[in-house]
Amino acid sequence: MSKNRVVVLALDAASPKLLREWARDGTLPNLHRLMERGLTSDIRGLDGFYIGSTWPSLYTGVNPGRHGFHYQLQLVPGTYRLRRVADGEPTRVKPFWHALSDAGRRVAILDVPLTKLDPGINGLQVVEWGVHDDLYGFGAAPKSVEEHILAKYGKHEVGSACDATRRCAADYGEFTRRLVKSIETKSRLTADTLALEPWDFLIQVFSESHCVGHQCWHLHEPSHPAFDAATVGAIGDPIKRVYQALDTAVGQLAASVQDATLIVMSAHGMTHWYGATFLLRDILFALGVSVPLQAKARTNDRFGALSNLARRAWHGLPRRARQMLSPLRESLQRSAPAAEPTLIHGIDPARSKCFPISNGLGTGGIRLNIAGREPKGLLQPGRDVEAMISALTEDLLSLTDADSGRPLVDRVVRADECCKGPALAVLPDLVIEWSRERPVGSTALGGGQGALVRVRHPRLGVIEGANGYGRTGEHEPDGLFVAAGPGIAAGALGKSVSLLDFAPTVCSLLGCSFEHGDGRPIREMLAGREQLRSEGREGGR
Repeated sequence: MSKNRVVVLALDAASPKLLREWARDGTLPNLHRLMERGLTSDIRGLDGFYIGSTWPSLYTGVNPGRHGFHYQLQLVPGTYRLRRVADGEPTRVKPFWHALSDAGRRVAILDVPLTKLDPGINGLQVVEWGVHDDLYGFGAAPKSVEEHILAKYGKHEVGSACDATRRCAADYGEFTRRLVKSIETKSRLTADTLALEPWDFLIQVFSESHCVGHQCWHLHEPSHPAFDAATVGAIGDPIKRVYQALDTAVGQLAASVQDATLIVMSAHGMTHWYGATFLLRDILFALGVSVPLQAKARTNDRFGALSNLARRAWHGLPRRARQMLSPLRESLQRSAPAAEPTLIHGIDPARSKCFPISNGLGTGGIRLNIAGREPKGLLQPGRDVEAMISALTEDLLSLTDADSGRPLVDRVVRADECCKGPALAVLPDLVIEWSRERPVGSTALGGGQGALVRVRHPRLGVIEGANGYGRTGEHEPDGLFVAAGPGIAAGALGKSVSLLDFAPTVCSLLGCSFEHGDGRPIREMLAGREQLRSEGREGGR
């Protein structure tokens, strides 16, 4: 067992701005103390792929063009069909803790999002006991760990599907109470795991900051169009209450690992809902680059559309109702005909030069219909494709918010310029990064406060539609980390580090090689360790 230890506590999708602000003003005293004695820096997210690809990029240490994960439903190359990522390996590259495990380091991997259970690692792993997005369901290795968790802690208080439609103070108050309770339980679970043995590496991810950010941002931000002063007056700010519970957990766990390098991080952030991803198909129709299915073809696409609608409705039900109806749902799924849905309901790929493809709800993804790559491709590789990208980018960047006149799109990102690797074939070719300037409401909250988005194009006029999804918070690309421990000097780093830098940094701290990644070790976290090692004041293997 190495005397070097690394413990990571991840506050999933917590807002870096709020973490800094509330650490300064005393709302988060434990985080403040950690910042006072540790190294603090911003985390630079991934161009275009900072929603679905954040966790796979962090734990593989490579860009999406190599690991191949950008959304839970992804393109089957050479077809117009989608597949569930959960039906296979989530990534094409193994997580960095395999390098640690192969080198004999003992690891404990707890609730890292979008990972698959691997009984072969040198240690233990828990997947999806309490995460925001579930692919596989709760499980643990060894199996005895799963049995122990259920016996001692029970099922997660909120569950993996924390999205739901909530309309009154009582609903939001109960949701917040459950999140706080689940943080307290997860903190105890983490402390118990730490006490089992002196792990070389342990990571625990708290998903509650992710859940509350998506569901309750309108109860934090007074300028949000769906802000509800009466609900906030009755229950307070749910985001602040959850962050305070997380701060308490950080303080308790930090006290138990004073001999270790402790990293507290938020890999990507959260802000208000923004943009017009829900209007992207209509925008592409108006531009004439995507073509609707004809009536007869729409009949063949009906099952996929109904499946998507049913999935949305299911996640909108209260947890107790989902539990009661689960047997019926499973029976219907078993008896349903096998479906191979087209990329998106209502689009004819045989007549479209491009089509939207899901890339998270805060960014828009576009796939080009390229001859030789797609079955019925219309664009010839080379000059034809480049002309299409140029014209489409110009059109997208010319979109404005019809009410304010401000640009609606910040950037159009080419996947082949920000990502490199064999998995480019499954990624969207273009990603739209919408302006985050204007918060967008939701009709699902009742009243539709600020839910209408009116998009103006200089040639086509106004296209409008309403956001009908219940979320009021959405991701932003950058994060924050604080690291404290032996040899790490206190202070602000003065520069941002890449999300891809953490895998090689952790491996370097534990004396293991990690040469295949796209990031670089954070030298400021390693310099002090090297000095301690040279002075003989740090143990090794």
